[in-house]
Amino acid sequence: MYGTASTVRAFLLVEVPGPWGKDALRDARIPPPVRTALRQRCHALGVRPLLIRRHGRTAPTRSRVFLAYADPHQPWLETTRLDQPGELLDLDLDVLAAGRTTGLPPTDQSLFLTCTHGRHDRCCAERGRPVAAALARSHPTESWEVSHIGGDRFAGNLLVLPDGLYYGRLAPGAAVALATRHHAGHLDLSHLRGRSGYGFAVQAAEWFLRSELEVTGRRALRLEASTARDAMTEATFLVEGRRWRVRVAREETPPALLTCGAQRANPIPIYELLRLERLQEPPG
Repeated sequence: MYGTASTVRAFLLVEVPGPWGKDALRDARIPPPVRTALRQRCHALGVRPLLIRRHGRTAPTRSRVFLAYADPHQPWLETTRLDQPGELLDLDLDVLAAGRTTGLPPTDQSLFLTCTHGRHDRCCAERGRPVAAALARSHPTESWEVSHIGGDRFAGNLLVLPDGLYYGRLAPGAAVALATRHHAGHLDLSHLRGRSGYGFAVQAAEWFLRSELEVTGRRALRLEASTARDAMTEATFLVEGRRWRVRVAREETPPALLTCGAQRANPIPIYELLRLERLQEPPG
């Protein structure tokens, strides 16, 4: 699963209880001029819009909105409540896309977002809803259902913001344990798909290095540099004061049906570890 998280840093989460259509924002119960303008702005700026709802689909009196920036080293999260859908167009998405605070109230919450978007792919509903129900019981203020986040073949899928951590193939018990470990400052490598602030190959390199060193601390690694040439990528990380270089290569599997609703087979990109080495520090 490693190296499969969507590559995005700026997220806009909008509470819409649902139900959601196949394209959640396009079909959302938001006035058409608002949702059209919002989709266009998000697309132009590289902001990922997602719909969220509480498990059980309770209707709020005011819609909750989160703006998250998944910087791998300094992620942040802001939130507010809106009275009218048109207020979505007043949000400063240009500033969000640039990774700067928009001035909304900050929060140190973590959000556990389970994909339950069955209209997009039924795998997400069948495997995601039990996960969402378990998290709603164990972490009720932090857990939400979320629209399509990518990687339907890995359902149940979970996105943790603001860190931008994607997890997959979660059962309810594993999701609850993962959320508890996250609060303790650790990742769950057995279900980690990747960190969205990195490209796919660097996500894979981080996973290989963490697995080799058995390092699970959320802030234990820092990417210092990465280079790519053809199918090969080399990444250098700082880990507890020591530098490590990881080299990975991209390959593709034979075509296969990737989701419950897939109509056409597609190849699956995977990453192979070529080399992992500790770099010697220069003397003096």
